[in-house]
Parts: sequence; structure tokens; C-alpha cells
Amino acid sequence: MDLFARTFLPAAADAGLDMPAIGRHLPVFRRYLGADAVELVTRCTRPDRPLGEYVLVLTRHRLVIIHESRVVHRVRLHLDAPLHELADVTWVPDPTRTTVELSATAIDGIRERFTIRLRRRDALAQLDRRLRAIFDGAAPARQLAAA
Repeated sequence: MDLFARTFLPAAADAGLDMPAIGRHLPVFRRYLGADAVELVTRCTRPDRPLGEYVLVLTRHRLVIIHESRVVHRVRLHLDAPLHELADVTWVPDPTRTTVELSATAIDGIRERFTIRLRRRDALAQLDRRLRAIFDGAAPARQLAAA
């Protein structure tokens, strides 16, 4: 088992993806991420498009987001970007501390916004640490730990 599989599978299970979903998503993510170690896998939605689900995967070098249709579970790429090409990356928790809005501007100038629903309240600090480590000095709009 290579580094990608060793890190993606536990992270996907921790994110709540079941085995059929992992089987659908794994080939797409592998195509774009190669052998990179996976730092974060999470389900998310888009605030401007409440229907449909997205799966976000972050490595030290790339952000890849795929969309899965609700009915036939068709998987398609939504965003594939090297981290150095993303600008103005922010993550802001909602007041109830149950969701975090992650935003970034892609190289084409389009502002991407995703809402990450936290599975546990104590997951907020862990998500903040991971995002800070990955984006290495990116200044979020608000400190998550202090929110």
C-alpha cells in the first residue's frame, strides 16, 4: 500500500465516508494527487448551492474537491489547485461552532466557498490546527480557537 492509500483511507473513514463512497472517490483523488500524503478529507457543501455534496482533500501541495451527484452518485472534479496558486484562504466558524466556512480564490479569480459541517464540537480546534499547518501562515478571518 502506497503513502496516498495509507493516509487517504483512514482520513476518509474519519470523515464519515462509507466504503462504497470511498471506492467511488479514490480513483479520482489518486489521479490528481498522485502519491502525496493526505492531510485532510472532509465532506462539505457550497453555501450558494445547497443541493449536492462535495468531498475536499488537502495535501501539503494540492487542494482537490470533487462533486458527487445525489441520485446516481456520479463523481466529477470541481477544483484541482496547487496550494501556492490559491489566494486569500480563510476559514471562519459559525457562532454555534458546528460549521466552518472555508474560502479561497483560485488562480482564475473565482472565489470558492465551502461549508464544512463538523461531526463533533471538539473537532473545531483540530481542524484549525490542520488548516494552519497546511496553509502555513495564511491568516484566517478569525482565530478559530478563540471564536
